[in-house]
Amino acid sequence: MQTVVNEADPIMAPHWKLTVEDYHRMAEAGIFHEDDRVELIEGELIQMTPIGPWHSGLANTLVEMLAYRTWGRAIASVQNPIHLGPGSEPQPDFVLLRYRLDRYKSRLPTSEDVLLLVEIADSTLNYDRRIKIPLYARHNIPEYWIINQSDRHIEVYTMPESALGHYADCRTVTEGQLSPALFPDASVDVAELLS
Repeated sequence: MQTVVNEADPIMAPHWKLTVEDYHRMAEAGIFHEDDRVELIEGELIQMTPIGPWHSGLANTLVEMLAYRTWGRAIASVQNPIHLGPGSEPQPDFVLLRYRLDRYKSRLPTSEDVLLLVEIADSTLNYDRRIKIPLYARHNIPEYWIINQSDRHIEVYTMPESALGHYADCRTVTEGQLSPALFPDASVDVAELLS
């Protein structure tokens, strides 16, 4: 009898899932270098793509626009980790967090602290949609924006359905003003973000 293997079918061998504790111990042991760009997603180390000028400039623009407009009500965080359960610690491009006097010096923010989360998709659009949407929805992140460079629009996801791992509402914004749902007075100019 001949065994037929279809190369198109992925073969998934058993593999070890890391915890956030494992991830932190690896960093403390010096396994990662200072310039290594990795994040822990669902127990797996994911290598992050290098940040180019458009990406970093857009993150700076978000800080300039939203940090000022939410001063004293939220904390703007750029490319810093968020603790999402025992197996995930993503490093989103931009986050508005609940205001804390210690500015999260005593602990990492968790999903309950996130008010708005933004990913800048210049080369990561499929990853931000296929991996990050279910992750953020399962952890009840209330609002998630993907700034989509290639299609020149912002995808706005709200109303997370954690059990299903998706957002009930999604809209695409190409022009005008856009405000985080929890800060309607903190609008940003969409054209400026996409330029």
